[in-house]
Amino acid sequence: MAWYRDHPAITRSLAVLVPLAVSALLHLVTEFVPDSAAVLILVLFVVALAATGDRVAGAVAALASTLGFDLFLTQPYLHLQIESAQDVELAVLLLIVGLSVSELASWGIRQSASADREAAFVRGALESADLAASSTSAEEGLERVAESIRQLLGVDQVTYVPGEHDPACAVVRRDGTMRHRDTVLDPATSGLPRTPEVAVIPVVHRGAQTGFFRIASTQGARPNRDALRVAVLLAGEWSLRALQEDRAHETGAPP
Repeated sequence: MAWYRDHPAITRSLAVLVPLAVSALLHLVTEFVPDSAAVLILVLFVVALAATGDRVAGAVAALASTLGFDLFLTQPYLHLQIESAQDVELAVLLLIVGLSVSELASWGIRQSASADREAAFVRGALESADLAASSTSAEEGLERVAESIRQLLGVDQVTYVPGEHDPACAVVRRDGTMRHRDTVLDPATSGLPRTPEVAVIPVVHRGAQTGFFRIASTQGARPNRDALRVAVLLAGEWSLRALQEDRAHETGAPP
């Protein structure tokens, strides 16, 4: 992880100091740089600080840029007042654009990071599923699938239990929804209930439930719908292997 994400206090300090320092330097060449160009230069630094992914730093940079523009680039210099109506408009525009650009940059970075994280989860989960499918024993395969689901959902424990689950449990469906009786739950928003047994993922073979993966969480994990869909896919991988083993047993061929 980049150093500026590990040290947000430093990033936010720079968000204050850099725009003010740039404004002071522009003050030295104010005769050659028009106010409109100075505003664009300051916006660039706001974008650079917002690109760290810290929305607070981006917002602080926008405010510091507006303050620096007022102090160093508008008359009377070094006073918090602006005489020119045009400069007032530029200051307001700088603040609005700076805050907007900061928010958009931060949002884009968060979305990109979230997409990368989910893609990594999916790759890891599917790789684990391949390992489970090639396991030498049913017990080993079940343990690998359960561990893959646990890591994917970020919960405390996932275990495989043969037989049918308690009808009172919440059930993770193939579409990634979690249903408790007739109620659809949204763990991505509210988090998983902090109970020893949160939900189950049924394993169905030839139309009948042969077992289920029991999900336990006491930390309030917040898996999203995509993560739940992949978890169901992993459980289905075990169902597919069971079907292949049954066919191999019927034909006498190795699975």
